[in-house]
Amino acid sequence: MQSFTTHSGIVAPLDRANVDTDQIIPKQFLKRIERTGFGQYLFFDWRFLPDGSANPEFELNQPPAAGASILLARRNFGCGSSREHAPWALADYGFRAVIAPTFADIFFNNCFQNGMVPIRLDEADVDELFRRATAAAAAGGQYSLRVDLQACTVSDDAGFTRSFAVDPFRRQCLLEGHDDIDLSLRHADKITAWEADRGLPALSG
Repeated sequence: MQSFTTHSGIVAPLDRANVDTDQIIPKQFLKRIERTGFGQYLFFDWRFLPDGSANPEFELNQPPAAGASILLARRNFGCGSSREHAPWALADYGFRAVIAPTFADIFFNNCFQNGMVPIRLDEADVDELFRRATAAAAAGGQYSLRVDLQACTVSDDAGFTRSFAVDPFRRQCLLEGHDDIDLSLRHADKITAWEADRGLPALSG
């Protein structure tokens, strides 16, 4: 898993609440078992028109969101089904962090397993970030933020700085680039010895 220490990136404002996992990655694209290749289908029903062309009205298709790697959204982001394909699609598209007032629990936890930081900020702070992103777009530019997982802060170049809370264990795993499988493999010798003591067959590979 890709580690995360600090990241500076363009913000894509998605001014919608209750964005569920079927909107993030529609069910018809869940046939793949790899973690890669889902970015092209991210927000598919919103990003594309029925003829397959890009929907110019959708936020991520507009110039201020070009090259964005930080997603800004409203409350209850990632609700709905528990599909891990949702963070897979976001990460494959290029997002490293998602900022919202609240997240669905399973989606929130899955982000840490896929190298992304889900950042919970107060609604007033999220409102301010949307205001700043809108002002930058109105001026013909893009809005950027810096996420520092070491310090647990989000900041811009115009005086905005906020701290966010993150579980220390999850934070350390993300700083080191370890998901649950990586953590298990660190104890492979002990697991093998435990299995051998009990007469269990060794797994190949």
